[in-house]
Amino acid sequence: MPLQTATYYPRELSWLAFNQRVLQEAADKKNPIIERIRFLGIFSSNMDEFYRVRVADVKRKIYIHLNEGDLQKAEDTKLLMEKIQQKVLGMTKDFDRIYTEVVTRLARYKIYLLDENNLNPYHTQWLKDYFKNKILRHIAPILLDNKVKLVSRLNDSATYLYIAIYRDNKPTTYATIEVPSQAMSRFVVIPPEKSRKKKYIILLDDIIRQNLDSIFKGFVEFDQLAAYSFKMTRDSEYSINDEIDESYVDKMSESMKQRLIAEPVRVVYDGDMPEEMLKDLQKRLKISSYDSLIASGAYRNFKDFIGFPNIGREYLENPLLPALTSNDFSRYNTVFEAISAKDILLYYPYHRFLHFTEFVRQAAFDPQVKIIRLNIYRVANKSRVISSLIDAVDNGKKVTVVVELRARFDEHANIEWSKTMTDAGVKVVFGMPSLKIHSKVCVVTREEHGKLVNYAHLGTGNFNEKTAKIYTDFSLFTRNPELTEEAENLFTFIQQPYRREKFQHLQVSPINARTKIQLLVRQEIQNCKEGLKAEIFLKINNLDDELLIDDLYKASQAGVKIKCIIRGICCLIPGVKGLSENISIISIVDRFLEHPRVMVFENGGDKKVIISSADWMTRNMDNRIEVGCPIYDPDIKNRILAILNLQWRDTVKARIVDGEQTNKYVRRGNRRQLRSQVEIYDYLKELESKQHAKPE
Repeated sequence: MPLQTATYYPRELSWLAFNQRVLQEAADKKNPIIERIRFLGIFSSNMDEFYRVRVADVKRKIYIHLNEGDLQKAEDTKLLMEKIQQKVLGMTKDFDRIYTEVVTRLARYKIYLLDENNLNPYHTQWLKDYFKNKILRHIAPILLDNKVKLVSRLNDSATYLYIAIYRDNKPTTYATIEVPSQAMSRFVVIPPEKSRKKKYIILLDDIIRQNLDSIFKGFVEFDQLAAYSFKMTRDSEYSINDEIDESYVDKMSESMKQRLIAEPVRVVYDGDMPEEMLKDLQKRLKISSYDSLIASGAYRNFKDFIGFPNIGREYLENPLLPALTSNDFSRYNTVFEAISAKDILLYYPYHRFLHFTEFVRQAAFDPQVKIIRLNIYRVANKSRVISSLIDAVDNGKKVTVVVELRARFDEHANIEWSKTMTDAGVKVVFGMPSLKIHSKVCVVTREEHGKLVNYAHLGTGNFNEKTAKIYTDFSLFTRNPELTEEAENLFTFIQQPYRREKFQHLQVSPINARTKIQLLVRQEIQNCKEGLKAEIFLKINNLDDELLIDDLYKASQAGVKIKCIIRGICCLIPGVKGLSENISIISIVDRFLEHPRVMVFENGGDKKVIISSADWMTRNMDNRIEVGCPIYDPDIKNRILAILNLQWRDTVKARIVDGEQTNKYVRRGNRRQLRSQVEIYDYLKELESKQHAKPE
């Protein structure tokens, strides 16, 4: 049967459906109140990136199609932009409603969020002193005239106040003030006056509004001042000039400057801002008809609310799930003894990331270790991993680190890390300009009994101590010679791409990952035709590659049963008769960000399980270096299958991904309530409690 038309859900609208699931968590009254506020922050942070990347790309396509004279494509893209804006406006209203509700509920727990309009005399005086002693040093107003190019002066990671300076009841001029949340906490806890039962928090924005007079008095004449918040989001795209004779690091540094002056794609502002002020702001920011101008509540940059403090009881936020120690590591003196005994699988954040940092730390001083190779995409601000790599150089090891300078929004940090490591004697490699390096591979080479032996880490997540506490990810440690040799060859390929390395076991993008996946899907189709059980189980973050989607459609048409857990973008439309009725998809959004990529193929009863750094997106298959690793250890394979099964049975945080992406929760029916992230923790905790865990 030929594939139907319109068989792909628009990527941008699917992404918005994902962020709506995040907003559902903020709305869920079963979640602790502080966590609900933090989900509002996550939603806001996600929306910032959506505009910087997705909406900016749609906007560029409109101009490109118009310049090329392709009016039909231009109209189709304009229609998509309208749908995006319509969806965002609806979500913005939901956001404001949820925020109001959450603030009201906070008061039930004796926590009050104040603004400049509901301060008592004690609060007013304390905040005046606090402003003078702590905040004023960070305030630098920009007085606006025709010479000031406001767009180039704004930082799109900041919140601003747009200030009207009135004389004789008319605004004579305008100014802006950046809320200095980069220099200090956005949230100020006011000490109690008398009763310690009531807790008060106020935002920097409101403290500045309260003290506007003291900022401008003596510098400009005014009868009245009025301030309203706004935030601008820029296009995050940048280009690298390959014709300039300079280092790759210098080119990237120059490219980052382009982002600072890029055009705005969104302006969100306080809906109470007077119309004349809004028109002036719009004029100064040169907002086009394709940009989003969105009215909202009094506060911008809600991403700061990810760090909203809990100044109340412990039960107002999620209970701690202490990270587990892996017995597979702890029962041995060294990590190398442990990995030599058997392959080891960790699942963050349920397991301690300390096991990986210890892997690198021990490698840094072990006399038998000769070489360490590792690739970096995102690392923590204070990275113990990089510190250990520098220690390794001091101990005479050969250390090679592949740094991806184009990790979006981490470019500057990676440039600085590359300079730090180079100065310390680490061999830093930047890979290929045409391919982002997104794999999560580390190889340690030891001399044992006169031979060189490789120990490898292959995983789904970054070597980042911070995100390992909130992202779920698999880490495999192995000295399997078939896997470790190919992991070593990956670094040769990155440094010498003209040498076409062969990978029999690993799925390596862009060399063989797509081909290997397609062969596995087609084998399931063939098995189904031969009357064998045929199933595919995928857990990925995003699915937008049309060729792979078509393969799944064909498998569904052949009778292959397909289950998918997809956190974010899903362009496949499930449940369409004659096309995808054998495909079922859910999405799980909970306290931890679901991040691993796993593929399971029934394979005639001998299941193939592969963990990977790659999503099923065109960019991951064709434009990045990614690595998928087959799981050969039967105990580890069964453990991953058990985890996937718990997630598929989730009846608390799982949503159905249907043809309209309406985000309906999976119905519990007569089944017991099962929250997979909690169940997985309990499952792994029970396994680790056994001195010698038996195969599951």
